[in-house]
Amino acid sequence: MLHLFSLSLRHRYSLSVRLLVLLLLISTNAGACRPEETQEELAEEPQERNRQQVAPDTLLVHRQPAGPPATIDFLGNPFLSDYRQSKKLDAYFARISTDFTLDADPVENLHHPAITDTIFTIRFGESVIELYAPSQTGDLLLQVADIRNAGIALRNNMKVGMSQPELMTKLKNYDVRILQTNSEIVATTVEGAPISLRFFLKNGKVNRIRYEGYVD
Repeated sequence: MLHLFSLSLRHRYSLSVRLLVLLLLISTNAGACRPEETQEELAEEPQERNRQQVAPDTLLVHRQPAGPPATIDFLGNPFLSDYRQSKKLDAYFARISTDFTLDADPVENLHHPAITDTIFTIRFGESVIELYAPSQTGDLLLQVADIRNAGIALRNNMKVGMSQPELMTKLKNYDVRILQTNSEIVATTVEGAPISLRFFLKNGKVNRIRYEGYVD
């Protein structure tokens, strides 16, 4: 019996030692893992912040200042407001509601006699539109328009046949100087180039429109 009791004690003691060793090993491994996990977490946080910093700011696209509008002031071209369209003959053709003809005549450049430019003349009925086309720029500059019928309308639907009060209401939408007499209404620039747009009146209605632009 004493021998069996001794063996039982040694067995229990051996189990206790093994349990203590196992607990120490678990504790040591857990302690060793924690710093690595902490370092990984700390390493991940800067990466997350860096990703947030390098993420594209879509608002920057909206904050960028827009380029100058591709529009023409009213007296610069009373027919077309879009600068890109004003460089195309088709844009004028599209506004004419009657039959027309087109002539193209070469002309010597005012500043460089060796360069030949072109004057395009559009005729419909008794009306005429002249456009100056410098060969080196690709522009199509309105220099003269003499409108005697309702075959074409200006911007804001100003045209031959409209009443004087209606014309005045429409002209007030633009930054122009208005001179008025019983026989005509003249719109000119407030300052700058000598450009004029004349509306001739008869019986209280517009019966002719003449535009004189400035081409240098």
